[in-house]
Amino acid sequence: MIEENTPNHSHEDGEAHIHTHVLDDGTTVTHSHGEHGHHHSHAQTKAVLNRLSRAIGHLESIKRMVEDGRDCSEVLIQLSAVKSAINNTGKIILQDHIEHCIVDAVEHGDKDAIKELERAIDRFMK
Repeated sequence: MIEENTPNHSHEDGEAHIHTHVLDDGTTVTHSHGEHGHHHSHAQTKAVLNRLSRAIGHLESIKRMVEDGRDCSEVLIQLSAVKSAINNTGKIILQDHIEHCIVDAVEHGDKDAIKELERAIDRFMK
């Protein structure tokens, strides 16, 4: 599950509420908003968790390569593969965020969500 606790994200009424969306493929996506930020459950959660687990496993194997004194070039190539995997995972999270959270925010006139997205993209791209 992708969780995001963003205290600055609120709707005009300030009341806690739940949104449920049914995607074209029949997947149900729900998230709630309240006084303590919001919580998300997205269609891509399982895929993101699987990708992160693979990247963690790959990084652990790179650590073993370094411990075993493997060739620096091999280590760098493997590090590049992990960076690429993490970047691709970030793209999935970003796409999911835009398709669900940002669409919802626009529907509810939440301009702060767009600013938060811009900051998140800026940090992700560094």
